[in-house]
This record gives sequence, structure tokens and C-alpha cells, in this order.
Amino acid sequence: MRRRLWQLLSLMLAFTVLATACGGDDGASDSDNAASSGGASDVTAAFVYIGEPGDAGWTWAHDQGRQAAETATGATTLTIENIAEGSPEFDQAVRDFIADGANLIVATSFGYMDAMAALAEEYPDVAFAHATGYLSNDTNFGNYFGRIYQARYLTGLMAGAASESGNIGYVAAFPIPEVIRGINAFTLGVRAVNPEATVTVNWTSTWFDPAVEGDAAQALLDQGMDVLAMHQDSTAVGERAEAAGARWVSYNSDMSAFAENAYLASAIWDWGPYYTSLIEAVGNGSYAGGAQWDGMETGLVQIGSIADDVTQETRDLVAERAAAIIDGSFDPFTGPILDQDGNEAIAAGVTPDDGALLGMSFFVEGVVGSAAG
Repeated sequence: MRRRLWQLLSLMLAFTVLATACGGDDGASDSDNAASSGGASDVTAAFVYIGEPGDAGWTWAHDQGRQAAETATGATTLTIENIAEGSPEFDQAVRDFIADGANLIVATSFGYMDAMAALAEEYPDVAFAHATGYLSNDTNFGNYFGRIYQARYLTGLMAGAASESGNIGYVAAFPIPEVIRGINAFTLGVRAVNPEATVTVNWTSTWFDPAVEGDAAQALLDQGMDVLAMHQDSTAVGERAEAAGARWVSYNSDMSAFAENAYLASAIWDWGPYYTSLIEAVGNGSYAGGAQWDGMETGLVQIGSIADDVTQETRDLVAERAAAIIDGSFDPFTGPILDQDGNEAIAAGVTPDDGALLGMSFFVEGVVGSAAG
């Protein structure tokens, strides 16, 4: 898994700008697109999960989106859980779904990507959609993700305002552009309100391992961090922050119920609108693969609940910046931005294009730790 994640660092640099949306018109007729049918209610969509939905986190957020889309469209949805990335069980699960009549396969973890690409070629009449990857075609295989860095920036504003010491910790998963981009956006938010604050990164090489993530959080707390953020699925970071009297920014879903005193804010997903549009596109025959990278303007990326003790001044700033992100008048990555060594990384007035964002491999000023892991 780690080796394949590292491949992303080099391959992402050559990634073309994400522009093709579900249902977009690329000049193809319905007969060229995957799974044309009578409508959304005729779609059978099968979702492959790396974990169990549980009560919070990445898989939970996708499953909530699946349920919302099923209600909105009348489609039939199927699920399978705990399918390891790169395993033969993934291929078998997809083949079984197709044999049972599924005409849309949705895979929700990065490591499913190569297998999805091969299966999409093998089954041209079935639609395939893959989260977080970068491979796609222009007929029946697409990838999708969201600009979660926008919400990361906003939670950084709240974290920076909440930190009394200026020492903030970040329990991070893998050193890939997705995670690095989020750390950078969060740090830019922190330093917008607390210019001397630093964000110290502790890598875990996990997506979900409560024991490892809890230990990583504790190591940061032991160094004096008074606010923690994270890029994992478990609530372990919040639980350690709660025990230490620190504050916590959660990820993937609103985890306020799991560490009520520590909880500050969250960067979250609402997959329902995307999955609804995906099923509708498959149902009307307009799905044509490609890539989609939506942001707060669609509601895919959001911030969750905000702790009661966040000041009105901070709330107003968050609301102002959120509105500017949505209307396009503000972008967290518009320069001037320095890297952690003090060199100009993004020039004044320049906003990186999607290719640069998707290949981001450096840390901005204020981050403590190595972007190489």
C-alpha cells in the first residue's frame, strides 16, 4: 500500500486539470456511454468500502451519501465492507456485483484504482466511479474527489484562534499530495489569525488504526501541543486530546459527540449530492467517465458544527472566508506563500492550477516536519 501511495507523488505531477463532471457533455452519444437505461430508478449501484461505516469517519460519510442518493433517486444500492486494497477479494466482489445486475460500481479508497481501471475495460457496459484516484477514461470510468483543503483552511482559522501556546499538532496519514495539501491549507488558516504559530506533523502511515493514531497524538501532546488536527478515520486523536485538556479538529465527519470537551470544529464530506448526480447520469446514459473535483460551492465539502466557545469574531471571519471561497473571490493558496525553508513557493497574486495542487509535495512556512514522511 505505501509503495503504491508513493507512486502518486510522481504520477500526480503529470495529471491534467480535472474538468469533466458527471453528466457533462463531451460530445459522446448515449450509445457511447456506460449503462444507459430508463432512468435513475433502474440503476443498481454497488459500493465497495475499505472499512465498516460505523458511527463516524470516511466510510460512514460515504455510506450516508449512498443512503441519501438511494432515497433521492429510487435506485437500488448494494454494499460490501472491509475489502482490502490490492486484494483478490476486490475483483471478486465487483464481478459478483455485476453478475447480480449492478450497472454502477463505486469504489471508495485510493488503492482500488488500478483494479477498477482494468475492470472498467473488461466491462464497457458498466459504469465505474473511483474516489481519490487519478486514472479515468472518457467512456465508463471516472474518478472523483473534493477540495477538502477549503474546509481545512477554515478549521485552521479556528485552531489558530483557539491555541494559547501557538503549538498545534497534526496527526497525518501518508505523505501524499492529498494529505500535504490539507496540512498546508490548515496551516495557512492557523497563521492567518496566529502568525507565529506552528503546526507540527506526526506521520502514522495509517488510514485507520486507533492505537497508532492515539500514540501519535499523545507524542504531540507530550511536546506541548494544545490543539490537534488529523487526517485519519478514527476518533483516537480526539480522545487523547480530551484526556489531556487540549482541543481537537476532526476530519471526514462531525465527531463532536466522541470528545465533546476537546472538539473545536471539523472538515467534513457530504457525498449525497454527488452520488445522486452520479446515479442520475448513469440512469439517463450521460455518464462518460472523466474526473471531477468539486468544492464548497457544491456542498460536497463543508465544515461541521463549531464549538460553543468559538468567539463571534472568529465565527464571522470563518463565514466571511467561506463565502469568498464559494463565490471564487478568495483561494487559500493564492500567493505570496513561502515554503517551510523561507523560499517563495507561490508568487504574489498567483493561484496554483489544479495540476500544481494535485501534485503538491512541499510544506508551507509554519509547518514543522518533513513532507517526505
